[in-house]
Amino acid sequence: MSVDVSGDASALEVRSGPGYWLRGYTAMLRFEIANLRTYLMLALIIQVLMGAGMAVMYGYYFGDLEPARQTFLVTGIPALALVPIGLVMVPSSIMEHKLRDTYDYVWSLPVPRMTSAMATFTIFTALAIPGTVISLVVAGMAYDVDLSVSLAVAPAILLTAAMATSVGYAIGHAVPEPRVINLIGNVLIFLVLLFSPIVVAIEQFPDWWAAVHRVLPFWHMSVVIRGGLTDGLIATSVTASYLVLAAWTVAAWSLTAWVVGRRR
Repeated sequence: MSVDVSGDASALEVRSGPGYWLRGYTAMLRFEIANLRTYLMLALIIQVLMGAGMAVMYGYYFGDLEPARQTFLVTGIPALALVPIGLVMVPSSIMEHKLRDTYDYVWSLPVPRMTSAMATFTIFTALAIPGTVISLVVAGMAYDVDLSVSLAVAPAILLTAAMATSVGYAIGHAVPEPRVINLIGNVLIFLVLLFSPIVVAIEQFPDWWAAVHRVLPFWHMSVVIRGGLTDGLIATSVTASYLVLAAWTVAAWSLTAWVVGRRR
């Protein structure tokens, strides 16, 4: 696949400033969409199956649930749906570049290096949102749950999607060996699905494991989204969870910028 990212040569003569950066970002956005066009639809399908499918499957495990528990389960589904996009599919897309020996080619393109990062981030963050909404709708219909949706759900989903995508992007670039990237993604999925307090209350976890999850982002993802979908179901303030998610996002982009900056 060869995509022209140079555009008009005269338009790229000035290699600094917001205009140059925006042109580079637009070019890389087109490049990544063309490169991932067959992968994106599959990623959306997997995300919906992960979110909605897990809602139904957890119902089999838990059996008959009282209304409050059903609402708790359903409002955790958006966080589950975001995990495969950010922590598996984003690093996998970078792994594909490394396996096909196109990784260095991407960095050699005549655009600012961080435009490639922002283009990938934009695509997968945008992809995560509709899949998350569809998963929530399917789960709500499956359990016949009435949600109290507020405007707070919009920044909650945007931040959690941005955080998951940022962390996945940092993993993909920071880990040099593609097979290790794949292994890390599988371990994280295993950790999130079976050992994270997303659809199970954190109070049911051992104290030491609950303390770990107050540092990890997964529980906080469910807290901020659940706070925007319900009224009174969250006993704790969501402010701390927003701060933790923001800190993970900043840390991921700092790591990405460091890795990208070290490349020659």
